[in-house]
Amino acid sequence: MTKLNAIQLFEDKKVRTVWDAEQEKWFISIIDVIEILTGSDRPRKYWGDLKKKLEKEGSQLSENIGQLKMQSSDGKFYKTDVAHVEQLFRLIQSVPSPKAEPFKLWLAQIAAERLDEMQDPELTIDRALEQYLQLGYSESWINQRLKSIEIRKELTDEWKNRGVKEGQQFAILTDIISKAWSDKTTKEYKILKGLKKENLRDNMTNTELILNMLAEASAKDISQAVNPETFEENKIVAEQGGNVANVARKELEAKTGKKVITESNAKSILGLKNNNK
Repeated sequence: MTKLNAIQLFEDKKVRTVWDAEQEKWFISIIDVIEILTGSDRPRKYWGDLKKKLEKEGSQLSENIGQLKMQSSDGKFYKTDVAHVEQLFRLIQSVPSPKAEPFKLWLAQIAAERLDEMQDPELTIDRALEQYLQLGYSESWINQRLKSIEIRKELTDEWKNRGVKEGQQFAILTDIISKAWSDKTTKEYKILKGLKKENLRDNMTNTELILNMLAEASAKDISQAVNPETFEENKIVAEQGGNVANVARKELEAKTGKKVITESNAKSILGLKNNNK
């Protein structure tokens, strides 16, 4: 089953989704939807209570809910309750919310857009660009971010070719690269920036993004050159790739007298931008 994980935006709120190419359907995180519709700071509990209520009422909806692995705030992938668009339409009827109708329209829109993108892949890039612009990012930052997505995909494809397993092993190698070039694991990096569920790369400065791309591109190139056969060998390659960017970071810091790794995040960066208008 061919799947594509993606983050969609509804009124600046992130929604985790998975596209199933065989069924040609989006599967969407129910927890994320519940959080948006209810504004609850405990969406898991709300969903748990609602699921029990639906089961007592004999609803087939709760029985047909599936689970897929989705990335959590800690960067790891966990099984998450998901529903396709048709199921969510029925589920929304059980959640009183003023956002119900606009959310239904949004669901219909992303379903139609994905089918369009399958016919014209360039639309995917165009829509990602539009979303980042709506959030207030600069065009130069967006160009770097889109390039970082491409480089990350090339690296994860290389890992798959080497037999590395998605999920925990991907997370371990990512942490090794991060630690090697920035002296911080992904979790430590996010803590520095005051992040929880937010995507780390969406909160990097241009320079941080560039060095992270250099680390991942180097890891991919080294892997293709040395052909690691075991996970331990892949770990060595990941560290070597990160070290390439670490050398560049230290040289840049020596020349500028400024630290590359900062506490700046999207909120502070975009806030500064807005204040300068």
